[in-house]
Amino acid sequence: MRGLFVLFCLLAGLSGPAVAIQPEQLVASARNQVGVTLGYDPAYRQLAYPGGDVPLATGVCTDVVIRALRAQGLDLQKAVHEDMRQDFRAYPQNWGMSRPDRNIDHRRVPNLMTWFARQGMALPVGERPTDYLAGDIVAWDLGNGLTHIGILSDRRSVGGEPLVLHNIGRGTREEDILFRFRIIGHYRFPAVQAVVGPQENSP
Repeated sequence: MRGLFVLFCLLAGLSGPAVAIQPEQLVASARNQVGVTLGYDPAYRQLAYPGGDVPLATGVCTDVVIRALRAQGLDLQKAVHEDMRQDFRAYPQNWGMSRPDRNIDHRRVPNLMTWFARQGMALPVGERPTDYLAGDIVAWDLGNGLTHIGILSDRRSVGGEPLVLHNIGRGTREEDILFRFRIIGHYRFPAVQAVVGPQENSP
């Protein structure tokens, strides 16, 4: 018996073809950056569009998320820019800008938090390790106006907390930091749905 499976990830407001974001592959794509992205550089850069990126050897925390999702077929640079063009005032006005900037908007944590929330991905901020799953995206308040973002791993600490794939200043790493800082955002892509097509009897 043979089935045809089509995977959909339904994201409200996402332009272009639907993409399937699979947690295990998202984790793997983030982990592939460990040992490749070795530095941290928050400098403003002119980027190609769409698909623009800074050199893989460097980046900031948002670049870990951007690169992992891009490997799954979702370009946050394009998605955030197009959403901001439609409703610029829905996004934080923290940088004195009067219009979107496709070079930097997607690389700012508050903007990613807003985009994820506008896609219906926001979840309650839990206090227990069991509230979080591999492939979840979490944002933190580091204090002094600094924010941070990362992807939760499928590996756990001795205490049972999911490790975090992130870049907090020393390149992409997989570390036990989930509850080290105050969590201000928790996001999860909708579950991938399998649609079974017509079945055929085996000869």
